Amino acid sequence: MRNTRATQLLFELSHPGRRGSRLPACDVPETSLDELIPERHRATAPTPLPEMPEPEIVRHYANLSTFNMCIDTNFYPLGSCTMKYNSKRNERLANLPGMVDLHPYQPESTIQGMLELLHQMQQMLAEISGLEAVSLQPAAGAQGELTALMCAAAYFRDLGETRTKVLVPDSAHGTNPASANFVGFDTLEIKSTPAGYVDMNDLRAKLDEQVAVFMITNPNTVGLFETNVREIADMVHELGGLIYCDGANMNAILGITRPGDFGADMMHFNPHKTFSGPHGGGGPGAGPIAVTGKLGPYLPSPVVAKDDTPEGPVYRLDFDREKSIGRVRSFFGNVGVLVRAYCYIRTHGPDGLRQVAENAVLNANYLLSRVQHILPVPQGDRCMHEFVASAAQLKSERGITAMDIAKRLLDYGMHAPTVYFPLTVKEALMVEPTETESKQTLDAFAETLFRITDESPELLHEAPHTTPISRPDEVTAAREPVLKWTAAEN
Repeated sequence: MRNTRATQLLFELSHPGRRGSRLPACDVPETSLDELIPERHRATAPTPLPEMPEPEIVRHYANLSTFNMCIDTNFYPLGSCTMKYNSKRNERLANLPGMVDLHPYQPESTIQGMLELLHQMQQMLAEISGLEAVSLQPAAGAQGELTALMCAAAYFRDLGETRTKVLVPDSAHGTNPASANFVGFDTLEIKSTPAGYVDMNDLRAKLDEQVAVFMITNPNTVGLFETNVREIADMVHELGGLIYCDGANMNAILGITRPGDFGADMMHFNPHKTFSGPHGGGGPGAGPIAVTGKLGPYLPSPVVAKDDTPEGPVYRLDFDREKSIGRVRSFFGNVGVLVRAYCYIRTHGPDGLRQVAENAVLNANYLLSRVQHILPVPQGDRCMHEFVASAAQLKSERGITAMDIAKRLLDYGMHAPTVYFPLTVKEALMVEPTETESKQTLDAFAETLFRITDESPELLHEAPHTTPISRPDEVTAAREPVLKWTAAEN
């Protein structure tokens, strides 16, 4: 029988009079709360809090933690979100006292080591991207997109141009049109071809001098490198527009090609995906952006600057940036994540980063070759770092959906791929094994998919069967949130 105490609330486990500590008698004059809190703010009765001893509280939260599926416990082929294993050494390095004990209001003379690290990080990201200027300030990839588009808007204002449109492929991440809309642009969708690439005819029909930015993810979300990307960039540049490269999939091209070299004017990095750092659970994250020299003056302030003096280099935060769009994040951003990414880059070096990309592509293609006979991949027999399979045939023949497969994988101790994205593939399962997984793990995942697709549709419709919380009732969930709590025998 599953431990049902783990699914109980603290209030249900509470018993009056139980305590985790005992306070000494008050040895100072007591002050009535009536004297401190206005009557309108006082509670009519004390707030009922759970009463439990410390061991019970610790067990409760320890049990809750075992419900989490994470990269340290399970295979996590979450396409597009790149839940890869990150080295624990980078966690330790980022938590050294000289890193974690700094305060953002310290005088710059006392944080020269951190500023030097961040300055080097700016230089490394510029080299990796093929772009000249970098801001480390944005707190996430989506905020990096937003920041880059704000820089683009400021650039066109300086030119005296009023451009109203941003073009976005139909397979793009949803943050692309959201960021464009937030900055005040109108978004036009560009269709994909059946092969999964940008439809050049549709692009030509919608491209004009009102287009400020074309946002492209390369490799794109179906796991293909946009072979026409240079031609696309030339077309947009000819009309005075800019190219934004969504850097979510940099894992596939590190050390092989650079967005700046294939025409991008700006891009963001997801350090937690491409390099190292925590991912999921709401953060923290980081989303540095790199831009061409002509967009550099508009980057958020401050950036880390280096002054060469007779005594040696001195690093400082440069706030004196007349054309800057201003600050987009408190202090300097999530520096702890940047330190982890810095350690990752320095550990691997140029050759190692290229090997990261090569192994990510190798793993994805190996897994694709193993599963495509049961889960067809509409966009070809080869991919970059991820591929998008389709359960449409299984659904039409046996009623098995992508959601059924995703939920059943939990019973086998594996996280599901991303499902139903991109919308250009019916019953989509976006699979990204990343470079950190072994052949044995990939084989085990393929064999599990084979087993699941052989199981009865009725069994799959009710999956998962072994988790503390089962699938939400999809019939009534639209009306009310219903969770079926289970305590059945395993």
